[in-house]
Amino acid sequence: MFGRKKDADRAGSTAVTAEPPRAEPAAPRQTPGKGRPTPSRREQEAARRRPLVPEDRKAAKAQSRESAREQRMRAQAGMAAGDERYLGPRDKGPQRRFARDWVDSRINVGEYLMVVALVALVVLFFPIQDVATYGVYVIWALMLLGIADAVLSTGRMKKAIRAKFGTVEPGVRWYAAMRGFTMRRLRLPKPQVARGERPS
Repeated sequence: MFGRKKDADRAGSTAVTAEPPRAEPAAPRQTPGKGRPTPSRREQEAARRRPLVPEDRKAAKAQSRESAREQRMRAQAGMAAGDERYLGPRDKGPQRRFARDWVDSRINVGEYLMVVALVALVVLFFPIQDVATYGVYVIWALMLLGIADAVLSTGRMKKAIRAKFGTVEPGVRWYAAMRGFTMRRLRLPKPQVARGERPS
């Protein structure tokens, strides 16, 4: 009898210790609110819906034309000021900028060629043949002087570019020469240096 009671107590205590502990239920995860009600499907579709054709076509066309004009004027002003964002491939780059400043900083013989050519063209119609002949000689002399001046100037410019940048891009010398034959007020981009102010 005593042995059975001990065995029963021992079995009961073993069953109690063998029972696993119960896990506490996890607290439900809370999602923070958006602070505004969710729009309905009809409201979402109405917000996405845009008319393919504007109601006032005339006003829309005028607004588009005005926007294009402002953008064109901005591009012209940027190109005249030498802004790299608005320059074409011919004028872009630090060496082209240096070449422009080099030409604009000096008095070029070629920039007066157009004015003298116009004067000589008027002289050609003079009834006195000797005056017309002298006009032709003046044009040729000025043209030769302009070419010689452009060759010497761009040669010095090429040395300055090589000293500053290490290499000379192809076409820079021709670019500078053609700018030297253009009147100063007609050059684009506009001159950014005064005469006598050498580019750094």
